Amino acid sequence: MSETKGITKEMSFLDKFLPVFILVAMAIGIVLSQIVPDIQKVFEFAQIDTVSLPIAIGLLWMMYPVLAKVQYEKIPEALKEYKLFGTSIFQNWVLGPIFMFVLAWIFLADFEGYRQGIILVGLARCIAMVLIWNMLAGGDSEKCAILVALNSVFQIFFYTIYAWIFIGEIDLDFLDIARSVFIFLGIPLIAGFMTREILRRKKGDNWYNSIFIPKLGPTAIIGLLFTVIAMFSMQGEKILAKPFDILRISIPLLIYFIGMFLISFLISILLKFKYAETVTLSFTAASNNFELAIAVAIATFGINTDQALATVVGPLIEVPVLLLLVYLALWLKKYLFKNEMKIESVKKEVSRS
Repeated sequence: MSETKGITKEMSFLDKFLPVFILVAMAIGIVLSQIVPDIQKVFEFAQIDTVSLPIAIGLLWMMYPVLAKVQYEKIPEALKEYKLFGTSIFQNWVLGPIFMFVLAWIFLADFEGYRQGIILVGLARCIAMVLIWNMLAGGDSEKCAILVALNSVFQIFFYTIYAWIFIGEIDLDFLDIARSVFIFLGIPLIAGFMTREILRRKKGDNWYNSIFIPKLGPTAIIGLLFTVIAMFSMQGEKILAKPFDILRISIPLLIYFIGMFLISFLISILLKFKYAETVTLSFTAASNNFELAIAVAIATFGINTDQALATVVGPLIEVPVLLLLVYLALWLKKYLFKNEMKIESVKKEVSRS
């Protein structure tokens, strides 16, 4: 039986059809922009920081469930994996941001807003959704959880600095980005950590992981889709006037996701990581925290901006591309990790006998 058979069957309904839902949400937003011309006033009746209250709630909610999944208690274990930890830091915090920065300038040099938007995507490193791709491709789930937790913490301390460095040619207030990062990552991170600690102590790990999280997790999609609808309802006129802009934004994003995966896969092979670790490192490097990128773009530049529009295109491209990369990883395993597969096969035979 092929290793790729049934991959999509293992995914939840929401995860499997997320690209479709995003497309529908975009369409709904565009339609709303045509039938409700003053819809922007509806979303701006109250604000948190520079973001309307309804939008802020949506952004915070789509961050909270995924951060409640992170195994924060596993973070100290990463310190024992020096080679894995160092490789991941290089791929995520050196290679990834620079690669996206270069692509942004190559393809969007004359579109400042779009360029800044996809740079924000490149700076926002992987978070919980990578656990899905890692699991389907047969990666190391425990180490992936550790890296996700570490990236979550790293973003609190470094995202503001990176945004200031890579988008420094504009009048960007360092403190404004820091405040946005704290509100839209710090608050849900603290909430996710407290939720995990309190409920695990009261109900136990089994209840938390097998009952609570499966029910809480899918609700993040509601926050994401609500935000997409709101954004596209306010961007509707621009999208209808410039449909090729969406395509132009998609090109560097497509190259980024595929390129980061392949480069990270090659680096991991050269460093002689096992297949499970190679997959974990590659998907961690290729995935991005588009929720944070969207939140920061809206909070820093405003919802009705080119920067915000560019960030929302991110998940539309990322989700189907990374699903295809799951199949690619399983295919590469058969050719690049033959000896490891033979050892695994022998172990299975021994365990059966």
